[in-house]
Amino acid sequence: MIVLTAVGGVLLLVAGMLTGRWTTRPRLAQGADAGAGTPTEAATFSTLHTASLAAPPLRAGLTESTARKSARRLRDLLGTQAVCLTDHKAVLAWDGVGEDHHRANAMDHARPVLQGGRGKVFPTGCDQHDCSLRWAFVAPLTVDDAVLGVLVAYGANESAVLVRAADEVARWISVQLELAELDHSRTRLIEAEIRALRAQISPHFIYNSLAAIASFVRTDPDRARELLLEFADFTRYSFRRHGDFTTLAEELHSIEQYLALAGARFGDRLAVTLQIAPEVLPVTLPFLCLQPLVENAIKHGLEDSKGASHITITAQDAGADAIVAIEDDGIGMDPQRLGRILDGEAGPTTGIGLRNVDERLRQVYGDGYGLVAETAVEAGMKITIRLPKYRKGVLPSSEAAPARDR
Repeated sequence: MIVLTAVGGVLLLVAGMLTGRWTTRPRLAQGADAGAGTPTEAATFSTLHTASLAAPPLRAGLTESTARKSARRLRDLLGTQAVCLTDHKAVLAWDGVGEDHHRANAMDHARPVLQGGRGKVFPTGCDQHDCSLRWAFVAPLTVDDAVLGVLVAYGANESAVLVRAADEVARWISVQLELAELDHSRTRLIEAEIRALRAQISPHFIYNSLAAIASFVRTDPDRARELLLEFADFTRYSFRRHGDFTTLAEELHSIEQYLALAGARFGDRLAVTLQIAPEVLPVTLPFLCLQPLVENAIKHGLEDSKGASHITITAQDAGADAIVAIEDDGIGMDPQRLGRILDGEAGPTTGIGLRNVDERLRQVYGDGYGLVAETAVEAGMKITIRLPKYRKGVLPSSEAAPARDR
């Protein structure tokens, strides 16, 4: 039995055994005087500000686009006439003077450093008397001891100071590139865990759903047909190949299909109440975030017990956020064990759905947006997630499920 209710207002969270992790990030203090103070302090603040502007592009990796966006800031950091960034194949970006006749030779200076991994200084050999680029200071850009490219700083004179500066800036760039690689690695891990979630859904849920549908083929053919359509739509949504984000409306629609199939299996043992505020339906969230939470509620409410279970799903407006909660009255869990699951300490497969959702929410929105769980043995479980109504760069996929004729 599924009860649909549209409600408004703020969801009142019941205080209890809190095993999820709320963390907040302190805000930077805003001083009344934004002045730099002494010349040394002014130079320090200016350098930090320039570095902060150069960092975001580099955090996306070393490409022509990111190199071009950061090159000017890097030249400002070095205080030199020109800089260029290369990978192993070509110059990615040039900023400053002399590009018309030095860019073609930049890879000749870069190649020994790309191959040897040690910084070098070269005379440019420029024969144009009005050109100020007489020396090239080349420093490697490395991640995990692999040279990805080089930074070339050009100056008028051989300078130990510029050698040191180019080396330090190259080290700083390498740190940004290493952070970019860590981000990419974490993204690949999350994608792998989504594939694991899908594989987890596949054998268990598909078998039980088809078995339930088969039981109606002779006794209630119309219901069997309807359940097959629900099954087709649910699997199409769950196994789609692209789209990192979806809307709360689409995710809840998929949950309704999942619950319809679960209802066919458990019958009167399963009762569901949905309380959804219409104004939060357009909110964007990571794809396949709610289904593992509902699956967990059914597992602890029905599969691990012999009685009936009531599951409540609410989605409420909370100002700048939406609050979604999934609660069951099943067997619950020891709070410490749930904490180990969320920390990834309960084995390679145990609780992968909950941990995956928690990690993806934190990756996208920050540590203040992970799962919050309330549970105790024989006391059911309530899992709450908070979603910002808007976050830059978080947009739903344009892929939509095709309409069907019932």
